[in-house]
Amino acid sequence: MNTPELETERLILRRFTENDLEAFYQIYSDEEVNTFLPWFPLKTMEEARRFYESRYETKYREKSAYNYAVCLKTDNIPIGYVNVSMDDSFDFGYGLRREFWHRGIITEAGKSVVEQLRKAGIPYITATHDVNNPRSGAVMKRLGMKYCYSYEEQWQPKDFPVIFRMYQLNLDGNEDRVYDGYWKASYVHFVEKTNC
Repeated sequence: MNTPELETERLILRRFTENDLEAFYQIYSDEEVNTFLPWFPLKTMEEARRFYESRYETKYREKSAYNYAVCLKTDNIPIGYVNVSMDDSFDFGYGLRREFWHRGIITEAGKSVVEQLRKAGIPYITATHDVNNPRSGAVMKRLGMKYCYSYEEQWQPKDFPVIFRMYQLNLDGNEDRVYDGYWKASYVHFVEKTNC
């Protein structure tokens, strides 16, 4: 299976399925949850179905896909997600329904996914957060990621400029590697002196 199911003390991490569309909609329709994400909050179940098909179903057909529904063991209903892109950024992204914030759920899920990636031979992961969303950066630090640099991007489809901080965790022991794709793509890039 190209998305191996994972289990932690409190959580099951598995594929989303069509049966999860109502829970999927609850995650992706919340304005506060999606404030710092590129897409607009979903407005209808039909939008949720299209988003699921384009963002998840297509990924699950690929050879390797790390696109997880984060579920509590108590009911196995998705309350969030952890996704890792399989391009050269190995971008690590996550989201969680608001009522489950501040319980360490994404950190717990993230650590499990990181270990799976290490076993699979993925060399590193990157993650980025809007400078106005330092809580997301705190999750990255708890996963062992280190700040590398900041850059500006015209966020799409919302179409406004955002300064992102890029964090990285090398999984193969090559501590000197820094992914420079975002740096090269942006005319505005710099290293912040503060402790990010």
